[in-house]
Amino acid sequence: MALETRVYQKERTIKFGALLKASLADMYGSRFLARQLAERDIKAMYRQSYLGIVWAFIMPLTTAAVWIFLNSSGTIKLSDTGIPYPVYAFSGTLIWSIIVASINSPMTSTQAAKGILTKINFPKEALLLSGVYKLLFDTFIKILILVLFVLIYGVGLQWSLLLFPVAILGAIIFGTTVGLFLTPLGLLYKDIGKIITFSMQFLMYVTPVVYAIPKTGIMKTIMTWNPITPILLTARDLVVGFTPEYLNYFLVVLAVCIPFLFLGLIIYRISIPIIVERLSA
Repeated sequence: MALETRVYQKERTIKFGALLKASLADMYGSRFLARQLAERDIKAMYRQSYLGIVWAFIMPLTTAAVWIFLNSSGTIKLSDTGIPYPVYAFSGTLIWSIIVASINSPMTSTQAAKGILTKINFPKEALLLSGVYKLLFDTFIKILILVLFVLIYGVGLQWSLLLFPVAILGAIIFGTTVGLFLTPLGLLYKDIGKIITFSMQFLMYVTPVVYAIPKTGIMKTIMTWNPITPILLTARDLVVGFTPEYLNYFLVVLAVCIPFLFLGLIIYRISIPIIVERLSA
């Protein structure tokens, strides 16, 4: 009697739905741990700092101050922005800093936890959520300073300001999505962090951060199609009470980001254990 031969092989199919569900479940389940990690990092960040919370907005403030000086002194000639230029420059640099921080957040939070990643088994999504908590804390401080800035320069409080957090949430979603795809590479190669820093410095000059989109020319085309442009302009328009000119483009960018955000979570969930194993080897 012939015996039936069976060959067992490791299942190689990746079930994206199950991975995403598990990732979101772990993120929700580890929210308390994430909050504790965020509180620890925030306290450690400002405990031994003389300026403390000022560091949350000092960089966008100094960047804006440079451009305000160059514009007021006549060193450079910028096109009319429709609002007091200090408000335009500071709001732009502040919103830009939130986007940059969002991109760096997944990588920074994961790199900071390298020591415990190789020793303790816990949901890695807690690190992402911890980064979001810290990001929201810094963003809240920056929004308060921006509102104060708007009042000082006579723009006044507009009803559209109530929708400003929605635009900022869109900025955070966009940045976090990009950051999730860069994090695995950033953990393996330190060059990625340097490339991000260099790239964001370049991108700032092809985004209407400190000057308006030109009326004509190649820069108009580049800045118009730049996916960061609708995020930044929509947020700024809501602050100063303008009707968002790029609202539809903003919604398209946000809609495209959502599925990529989920894909980024799946890639993070698959790759981080492998990278941790490599780091501990």
